[in-house]
Amino acid sequence: MAIAKAERLMNLALCLLGTRRPLSKRELRASIEAYLEAGSDDSFNRMFERDKDDLRELGLVIETVENLDGEVGYLARRDSNRLPPITLDAEEAAALGLAAKVWQQARLAGAASGALQKLRAAGLPEDVDPYEAHSALEPRIPVHEAAFEPLMLALRDRRPVLFEYRKASAAHPEPRHVEPWALECWRGHWYLAGWDRDRGAERVFRLSRITGRVRSRGTGFTVPVPDVVTVRETVAGWAGEIADRSALIRLRSGAGYPLRAKATAVRELGDGWDELEIPYGHGLDAWLVEFGPDVVVLEPTELRADVVDRLRAVAKG
Repeated sequence: MAIAKAERLMNLALCLLGTRRPLSKRELRASIEAYLEAGSDDSFNRMFERDKDDLRELGLVIETVENLDGEVGYLARRDSNRLPPITLDAEEAAALGLAAKVWQQARLAGAASGALQKLRAAGLPEDVDPYEAHSALEPRIPVHEAAFEPLMLALRDRRPVLFEYRKASAAHPEPRHVEPWALECWRGHWYLAGWDRDRGAERVFRLSRITGRVRSRGTGFTVPVPDVVTVRETVAGWAGEIADRSALIRLRSGAGYPLRAKATAVRELGDGWDELEIPYGHGLDAWLVEFGPDVVVLEPTELRADVVDRLRAVAKG
């Protein structure tokens, strides 16, 4: 069985690498004997999808292309699957080993180990052990969100995705159709940056606010991916950490410690309330709403109006 599958994968890889145009499932089934022997269309489809995923896990870059008639085809361009000679010194190998250690507690552990094995086959110095170098350092990046893995695969394959997303100020999630650009961890949370097709603009999404399953939708991006995607700067700006002015709020005593940590001035008002001066940047209104009745915005008036509007939207459900 293992030999038969290996032969089937090899034949599929040769077909995809040898074609100059995308091949449909129908054409691939007619070209590979093992697919012809599949008992039904469902059996063939399951076998083909597993084989395609296995080839991608092995490192083959397979493109999915839709023609004018809406038929989906597949090919593996030679220029996308050809790497220049790899030469690594001891320091570079140690850096890769350290990066691989990050994922040892995540589902990417197998992929990280496999990547290092491929580098050894490509000429990684035999006297260098990437896992042992700098063994005093044990980096860890937590990956608890179920959305992380499907989003990572969609990033790799350049596939748009659809998911339900609940904003901080909303009572219910709403669908978002996104072309994913980058995933980045910032202050213990994972964020996705991409092009929101419905809003026609770049957006950043916190993975912990994605509800339900992440689903692939269609093929190909409609907007070019930027050379640099500034996820952290965008999140910091939306969180009010990039601010050029101040806001004045009343805060209930004993509440809102994150706000108190950012305050530039605090004054006790009595009757269980304090007055705080805090940095005011884009997205501060969404953050203040999270503290509900413990916060009252005094000024500026536009911030107060934004917070009131968000609270009314939540109250309406």
